[in-house]
Amino acid sequence: MKKSYNILICPLEWGLGHAARMIPLAGKLKEMNHNVFIGSGEKHLALFRNELPGLSHIEFPGFKPGYSRFLPQFYFLLLQAPLLLYHIIREHLRLKKIIRDYGIDIVISDNRFGLWNKKVKTVYVTHMPLIPVPKALRFLEFAGIIIHRAIIKKYSYCFIPDLPGEINVSGRLSHGLILPDNVRFTGILSRFILPVKEQPEGRVRFRHNTVILSGPEPQRGLLKKKLTLLLKNQEPPTVILEGKPGETKEIIRFENIFYYNHLPAWEMADMITGSERVITRSGYTTIMELISLNCSALLIPTPGQTEQEYLAEYLSEKGWFSTIRQNNIEAGLALPEGMAFNASEIIGESNKLLKEALKELLEDAHNQP
Repeated sequence: MKKSYNILICPLEWGLGHAARMIPLAGKLKEMNHNVFIGSGEKHLALFRNELPGLSHIEFPGFKPGYSRFLPQFYFLLLQAPLLLYHIIREHLRLKKIIRDYGIDIVISDNRFGLWNKKVKTVYVTHMPLIPVPKALRFLEFAGIIIHRAIIKKYSYCFIPDLPGEINVSGRLSHGLILPDNVRFTGILSRFILPVKEQPEGRVRFRHNTVILSGPEPQRGLLKKKLTLLLKNQEPPTVILEGKPGETKEIIRFENIFYYNHLPAWEMADMITGSERVITRSGYTTIMELISLNCSALLIPTPGQTEQEYLAEYLSEKGWFSTIRQNNIEAGLALPEGMAFNASEIIGESNKLLKEALKELLEDAHNQP
């Protein structure tokens, strides 16, 4: 078998979560002595430079949609479908040149529809073969499944970052469906599962709650404003993690709130696990990372983002997390007291599934004509 492959990893540009869940994949492949290239926009590249220094980087941004202050996200994204199609064709053509220029053997892309190529092995990563739509348009979901299935089948493999059985995170987004033959479940992907190489020294624990901000503007800013007004005078103090890896590691205090632009993975994990309560969006990567840390949270889905609304409802019904709508924040926050999931079981199964999926991929690349 070839000892070292040139592997290009390309996260979606819609949020840091898509980049964060590629970190454990990149880290695992780097440990296996493969040459890992990260292809994305500058904001995502900054995250990889912070978390996995020494990788090669290619400026290869994907489609980054705008968001509306007034229209629900699903409807606004539908209006941008022609622009998305243009970007799919454009990135598909540019990938051919990148493969040729850098001698790429394997491409792993997170929800980027155009990054398939017949000359190399390609992997499409998604946690939702079923893309949820508003209830009024639920009749369109089947058509969406068919279209998404056609996209998945263009790739050598589709990796789903979840468990295949009843204990799972994504619910109907990836379960109860007839999936293409090239689908492989990898278990949850979390950067906090990677070995911690840099340990904090002499850290002092203090009582606090943690808010993890994520997602697009303007909803990100609206949530920050609402939570600041609600928590600024409450005890214990609140730490707000802004998720801005390209900016300085600055701490700003406003009354009883501490704002951090960015924290390295081990510091972020330490801050979260040391929290009395955690408040966050119901983004899939954030949920996977919290599970890997054995932490529950209050989930506040981004208004109009059907995927987050479904995940918040599904996981609160399982008793894993609690949830509240953004418009109801002013009434107070009912924070969870405990968890109903077994993190060690989920992590153990995830490590096994990821190892099997990567082994199959690399063996297939070795047999590539």
